[in-house]
Amino acid sequence: MQETTPHRQRKRARLVVPSRSDSLLRNFTELVGGPLGQHSSPGRISPGPFTAERVLIILTVCAALLAVLVKDYCRVNGWQTPVQFYATCYSDFPELFRNRGLGDGVFPFFTQGSLFEYPVLMGIIAGVTALLVPGQGTGNERILGYFDVNATLIVAVWIVTVLLTARMSKRRPWDAAMVAVAPGIILAGFINWDMWAVALLALGMYFFSRDKLILAGVCIGLGTATKLYPVLILGAVLVLALRSGRLQAFFITASAAAASWLVVNLPIAAMNPSGWRYFFEFTQERPAGYSSPWFAFNLVADRLQQPQLTAETINSLALYLFVLACALIGALALVSPRRPRIAQLAFLIVAAFILTNKVYSPQFVIWLIPLLALARPRWRDFLIWQAAEGLHWAAIWMYLGQATSGGSVQHNIDMPYYVLSVLLHMAATAYLMARVVMDIWMPAQDPIRASGADDPHGGPFNHTADWLRIDLWHPTLSVLPWRARTAAPRAAHPHRNATAPPKVSAPHAAEAGSDG
Repeated sequence: MQETTPHRQRKRARLVVPSRSDSLLRNFTELVGGPLGQHSSPGRISPGPFTAERVLIILTVCAALLAVLVKDYCRVNGWQTPVQFYATCYSDFPELFRNRGLGDGVFPFFTQGSLFEYPVLMGIIAGVTALLVPGQGTGNERILGYFDVNATLIVAVWIVTVLLTARMSKRRPWDAAMVAVAPGIILAGFINWDMWAVALLALGMYFFSRDKLILAGVCIGLGTATKLYPVLILGAVLVLALRSGRLQAFFITASAAAASWLVVNLPIAAMNPSGWRYFFEFTQERPAGYSSPWFAFNLVADRLQQPQLTAETINSLALYLFVLACALIGALALVSPRRPRIAQLAFLIVAAFILTNKVYSPQFVIWLIPLLALARPRWRDFLIWQAAEGLHWAAIWMYLGQATSGGSVQHNIDMPYYVLSVLLHMAATAYLMARVVMDIWMPAQDPIRASGADDPHGGPFNHTADWLRIDLWHPTLSVLPWRARTAAPRAAHPHRNATAPPKVSAPHAAEAGSDG
């Protein structure tokens, strides 16, 4: 019976091929024979040992080796100021290991009297990795060991983030190559522990895309206990819940996130109240941080001998501008012709936070990279943005080298050039935001929806009808919860149906299909 019964195989989805769907990559492949042939079926035909995920792992490992080379001068010669800035190999790991007592056995939050200016889970990571370094004291060998332990773990977390991004993209696993070879992660991935928060958010979004809302909320809460920015995705979930009427998805996810955050934070707050509060007090009281627009403003004001902004003023302005940006993003989500994708809204909210926050550390760029790979996987825009961030990355180290060495301006980068690099970083980020907004307002331009998908990362919001939508040009066609919807207006305006997929253009017709 087993010999005569035909073997039924699970139908495989055809993958979207970057050399066909991305104009930059299509032109680039002309150097090596052109894009993949139209009669090939990647995803349906076994690729042998070189699956997409295995190739992505190889690319990530190669990028990680380049990231280690970026820090090689300091690994060989030690992390000393100002040389570590001029050599562009600065990392927070050696500084914190020396100056926060990690090398002397201090465990953040658990050692009474210790102060650590990061959230609880990041402090636990810092303390655990310090315990993995053999020996005692803060000698160069132990500092190097501490850096290597953290760098190795970050590479593992980086690989996990790449694989999660690939699996969230379903028929577009190659979009995760942006995360695998991102220059921003190569240059800034080993500065701090931010990659842990990035991975936890990616894991939360992966569970959310699979409708596992409790697990998604737990991961988002743990990410927030590592770095505050993952909580911002709940704003995107809230807006989409209002648009689709699936409010339960928001309440479940937010409740699970709050519960996991409390599980991590409440014991520390009870055991060491002053140490737990220090992060929030430090964040509130610190002046404008390097590379923020507020810091750039104060530099120019100081050069022009004008009054500078105080920490209190900056806190208020940053909060007001961020709230305004979130209100505009929420309004866009409710008035757009078609429901936005969750990755688009998450990218816009986090990018708005970065542009208005009073601190922009160089490693903050890695927050946006996985979100952009999901929101707008277009290599031209990605590389333009990364080039701008690379220039800013070099400029801040040159500026810090001059500030810490007291060297003459003629042998260092002067303040105006550093401010210009900050403005370039802001302009490049704003450009990406504008492109994502255009994709939301004109869904036919959205690279994801152009291949026939709706919202493969949206979980409970994928393929849902509108429950609340405001039509600014035709108010009578607005979708309101308390208004009975009739079939006639929707039939008269099929292009305004939020659930109808966009028409697929000819170049993408061969790749259209289920996004499951």
